[in-house]
Amino acid sequence: MFYVSIFFQYAAQYLKTRLTYRADLVVEILSDLLFQAVNLIFILVVFGHTTTLHGWSREEIIFIYGFFLVPYAIFTAFFNIWDFNDRYIVKGEMDRVLTRPVHSLLQIVIERMELESLFGVITGMAIMFYAGSRLGLEIHWYDPLVLLIMVIGGALIYAGIFITLASISFWSDSKTDLMPMMYNIGNYGRYPVDIYNRLIRFTLTWILPFAFVGVYPSAFFLGRTDWYVYAFLTPVMGLLFLTIAVVLWNQGVKHYRGAGN
Repeated sequence: MFYVSIFFQYAAQYLKTRLTYRADLVVEILSDLLFQAVNLIFILVVFGHTTTLHGWSREEIIFIYGFFLVPYAIFTAFFNIWDFNDRYIVKGEMDRVLTRPVHSLLQIVIERMELESLFGVITGMAIMFYAGSRLGLEIHWYDPLVLLIMVIGGALIYAGIFITLASISFWSDSKTDLMPMMYNIGNYGRYPVDIYNRLIRFTLTWILPFAFVGVYPSAFFLGRTDWYVYAFLTPVMGLLFLTIAVVLWNQGVKHYRGAGN
């Protein structure tokens, strides 16, 4: 309950800060919506030249993209740690974090959250609803619960991968391009993995499992029964990668010796 209270106090302060400059907040939300619209237009352009993509229809690809946006929005809202190396290690803010009686990872997560990114959840759900209605998908009583579990699993996969990358900074504070590169690789999870070659499919499934953020859980709702096993592995992969990330983070904190060393 202590950590829950801390989270909501941080969230309240963040909202007060953002609402002070409402115009900036609106512009940022609109720019995010525009970026998502551009990605959607790209899909429509591709299907302007073909009716299917390796057996997947346009509406199915749109559904996958909509699903992908939901866990991705949660990740960007609460795990905005792309500049961890520069801000907390190189500039020494990790020293400040470690003087407080709250777990260091939780502190960084809640002080870097961007709650306006949660609008991506609404956009993703709207896209899924549109594509699902065009496909004639039926909604069962258990679908909302399955959706929630798989969305959380997908968000935890993203969080686990990027927390792991941030943890590397405890051993090496040299700047790298791993974070931007990983963001770009994550976009491959928006498309069916069977359109890629075998090596990429293996990488997106077991090494950098971004396929569990978009296509695999979407396969359950699209009735792709041959991928059901992968779909239900989504929360398992999320917990596994987050556990690995937290273990590496804790070990990295023990290795950390301060900005002056």
